[in-house]
Amino acid sequence: MDTLLNAQERDFAQQMRQFYRTEIPEELRFKVATGQELSKDDLVTSQKILNQHGYAVPNWPVEWGGQDWTPVQRHIWLEEMQLACVPQPLPFNVSMVGPVIATFGSQEIKERFLPATANIDIWWSQGFSEPNAGSDLASLKTTAVRDGDKYIVNGQKTWTTLGQYGDWIFNLVRTDPDVKKQAGISFLLIDMKSPGVTVRPIQLIDGGHEVNEVFFDNVEVPVENLVGEENKGWTYAKFLLGNERTGIARIGGSKVNLARAKAYAAVTKTARGTLLDDPLFSARLTRIEAELTALEMTQLRILSTQAAGSDKPDPRSSVLKLKGSQLQEDISELLVDVLGPQGLDFVADRVQGAGLSDLPLGAVDALPAYFNTRKVTIYGGSSEVQRGIISKALLGL
Repeated sequence: MDTLLNAQERDFAQQMRQFYRTEIPEELRFKVATGQELSKDDLVTSQKILNQHGYAVPNWPVEWGGQDWTPVQRHIWLEEMQLACVPQPLPFNVSMVGPVIATFGSQEIKERFLPATANIDIWWSQGFSEPNAGSDLASLKTTAVRDGDKYIVNGQKTWTTLGQYGDWIFNLVRTDPDVKKQAGISFLLIDMKSPGVTVRPIQLIDGGHEVNEVFFDNVEVPVENLVGEENKGWTYAKFLLGNERTGIARIGGSKVNLARAKAYAAVTKTARGTLLDDPLFSARLTRIEAELTALEMTQLRILSTQAAGSDKPDPRSSVLKLKGSQLQEDISELLVDVLGPQGLDFVADRVQGAGLSDLPLGAVDALPAYFNTRKVTIYGGSSEVQRGIISKALLGL
């Protein structure tokens, strides 16, 4: 990446590298580097350290803990974090609800929620998708009916990532059923300890419990928890999704996982020497490396022309989401193919006992990661939705 940066940006990148490798506990970075599952405490510990040094929410306004950085500097902050295998700040707090509150919320709501959100004293969950409103999110059915100084919320959200840890949930709710579907939606903050809120786990094909269903049964929510104006929630949701998609390419994380695949290939013996000497594998690896480099250049090009502080979503972020998702899946598939039958073991601490001592610790997370990564072309707006945005907003079709 350094060859794509100017001298000032290279110095900034070195500053970030030094910080991440000295201030974040090595055991946390090791867990990320080897594909081990992170606990809630791991994520909280890392974000609190980042926030203490002013590095948790650089994309926020300076008055609320942000940094007066260029878009390229914010990219470096994230990329170097991923390359150093530092647990990322909770995206629901940092990239989603925080910027929405900072941009559209009242002063009271900002003071009430932003400091605690940055320091992860509040763990936010995202209440967007519903059983029949995923990519077509504007079709959501969860209702919020005004009753004096409160809303009565009824409905269901699904695929709520890490909702089992949630303190609060930011919800898209329908407040006016008699207008165009995008026009009748509001953005509401709900305490998950409120009576009538039920969280149920969904077990995934990788064996983990990462997502949940959340049910709302006559949940009373104070009107003061409304962000911005009633029935303007779709505008705020588009703003949120634009922020989410820019970082969702996960270029740094893909570089780390590709390096892992190359390391495993280097110790995988074949008739030609190692798997790295196989021409078909080498061609496949080179293609992914070239596409990942092209994606990074595309992201830097977009960032270099992006207006700092703009509250409008950049449709070019859909290109990053589309291609970044594809590469994440390609790399996870490559890792599974490198390991072959050895990758069937789901438990990292059985590496030595299974006779796989020539493989680095964490190699056996390949298959669960492969299964889990099938989701990346769906969440944050499916690949089909991204192609639609690109065709309309960028190509004018």
